[in-house]
Order: sequence, then C-alpha cells, then structure tokens
Amino acid sequence: MYTATGTKAVDKEQFVAEFTPLVKRIAYHMMTRLPASVQVDDLIQAGMMGLLDAINRYEGSYGRQFESYAAQRIRGSILDELREADWLPRSLRKKMRRIEAAVSVLEQRHGCAPSEQDLAQELEMSLDEYHDTLQNARGAQLIYYEDFQQDDEEPFLDRLVVDADGDPLNALLDENFRNQLIAAIDNLPPREKQVMGMHYEQEMNLREIGEVMGVSESRICQLHTQAIARLRSRLRNT
Repeated sequence: MYTATGTKAVDKEQFVAEFTPLVKRIAYHMMTRLPASVQVDDLIQAGMMGLLDAINRYEGSYGRQFESYAAQRIRGSILDELREADWLPRSLRKKMRRIEAAVSVLEQRHGCAPSEQDLAQELEMSLDEYHDTLQNARGAQLIYYEDFQQDDEEPFLDRLVVDADGDPLNALLDENFRNQLIAAIDNLPPREKQVMGMHYEQEMNLREIGEVMGVSESRICQLHTQAIARLRSRLRNT
C-alpha cells in the first residue's frame, strides 16, 4: 500500500511486533543501573511509547538505520519517564554520600584507592554489611540531575554550569570535565575498571559480565556501585 505522496505505507503493527524485543532489551539493560523500586514493566511501557514515536517520525528506509534511530527514541522515552517519576530515593543518595565521603577520607589519608575492607572499617560496618549497602544502593549514577540544581546541600557540579539554566549535557561535554572523568576511570582498581568498560563500552549487562569474570551478578553490582562511588568522590575533589 502506498501513501498519497507515493511512499510505501508503514505497517505499524508489524514494526511494533518486530522491535518490541529491542524495547525489552534496552529496558532490562537500563534496569541494571536503577534501584529495585523501579519496575521493569514501567520502563517497557515507556519504551513502547518511544518506539511508536520513532515509527511515526522516521522518514528513511526501515533497516539498521531505523533500529539505531528507534533505540535513541526508546532510551529517551524511558529517561523522560524516570525523570517525571522522580525514581531516585533520598535514602539511596544518603548511602552513596556516606561511601563517597569514606573514599575521599581514606584516599587523602593513605594516598591510594582504599580497599573494601578499609571502607567497611571506616564506615564502622562488617564487610558483609558493606556489601549489602553496595547492593542496596544499586542504581547509583555518576551524575544525578540534582547535582545541577541548588538544594539543601551545595551540588558539587554547580561550578561546571555557566548559569542557573545550564544543561547537564553541556557539563558532560566540557573538555576539562571529560579529561577529569577519563583520569578518574583510569585510576580505578583493575576489577572495577574492567566492569565499567564492559558495561558502558561493550554494553554488557551485569549477568554477562559476571559470567566473563567468574563471579555472581550481585558481586558485579557491588563492584559497579563501588566504582561509581569512587568516581563521584574523585570528581567532587578535583
């Protein structure tokens, strides 16, 4: 069937069926970076809205290029849903700030990256309790939207924003900030650096990384959360 302009009409139901697995794959991948309070079904629903929007807007040929375009729209739709839902619990931020503070104190005290045992001792926890804290803080992000806004505490990224209406993306693209981030990642302990590379560069999920490294998915989750805490602490202090 063709439209009035002579272009082939899109069978929306066919494309929805074909690319629904893509929506689910993106949703489950993003779930590894979110707290347990977020429901994957909500992400999938938001992602489906992004897929429909992509089908309605796309003007090119429906091949690999469309899949890349659709993936962008799906991720954007899910992120919009997360922002509107205010998914990040304050309790999680408090836990992460405690870990970040301990990382900073021990790095200044000893001049090197602290071990898990050192961090647990500084936080006056057993190692098992510390691991549980990392697990519960699943979903810790390198940068929170609140980092760019005035709150009851001074956000450490405010100085990277030119004005009160600054866009967080502009700060991420700032060359100085980018160089600081690269240096901070390079200085991570080897296992944490490996996890970050496999997760963000190779887009492997935590289960897949665990299989490669020979540990459980929950252990990879702990290493990921700890790496994020180290990076936030390092960026806060530079």
